[in-house]
Amino acid sequence: MSAGLSVGQVAELAGVTVRTLHHYDEVGLLSPSGRTAAGYRRYSGGDLDRLQRILFYRELGFGLDEIASIVDDPDADAVAHLERQRLLLTERIERLGRMVATVDRTLEAKRLGEALTAEEKLEVFGGYREPEGYSEQAVARWGDTPQWRWARDNRGPMTKEDWEKAEKVRRDWVGRLLSVVDSGAAPGSPAAMDLLEEHRRMLAEFMGECDHELHRHLTELYATDPVQLAFLIREPDQRPGIGRYLADAATANAARYA
Repeated sequence: MSAGLSVGQVAELAGVTVRTLHHYDEVGLLSPSGRTAAGYRRYSGGDLDRLQRILFYRELGFGLDEIASIVDDPDADAVAHLERQRLLLTERIERLGRMVATVDRTLEAKRLGEALTAEEKLEVFGGYREPEGYSEQAVARWGDTPQWRWARDNRGPMTKEDWEKAEKVRRDWVGRLLSVVDSGAAPGSPAAMDLLEEHRRMLAEFMGECDHELHRHLTELYATDPVQLAFLIREPDQRPGIGRYLADAATANAARYA
């Protein structure tokens, strides 16, 4: 009797079906080295090594024709196969890591910002729509900051009532800001600085902490990023240069408290 393992034993060890092993034999991908006197397949240690390589490349999504070319490469020894497998595994781990990070960002964005339905958002924000995918982008951009983590751990998702209250505060603040801007007051005027100090404290309620330096940095976004500016002041209410006005007023206010 030939030494080696039966097809059933190999199937159990490898976690595949007997039918799979028969198919590999039929297409010439893995033919057992031995046979019993009755003609039954017997697999040697070398056959098992080849099966291991086949299953590895199969797991990585290679087709059987590609796998045959790889494992039959006369210039590839066992070490070369292991090095290739390690490289492919590393690339796959990195790819999966990126996928997990994307899913995590999406989950966090949903948990923090999706308490409202689309209809409720239109109702609460008066027809304003945030850009598609903004929540995920925000998590990717700021999710590792202490302020974001504080909001996640201490504030949690906002209810419709929370958003309605926040929107009322925003509209009131913007109305008073526009009155100051339209009056011709400079960004460094007491009225403008007082409004930016109030804005800083509003942010601190959401972030847990917003010192004057951080506030100055954040308000620079209003001057450079139209999306951020639109969150605070809707486009119909914006004035030419108002983003720069906010940033300059925040800088003047920070200097006042330095």
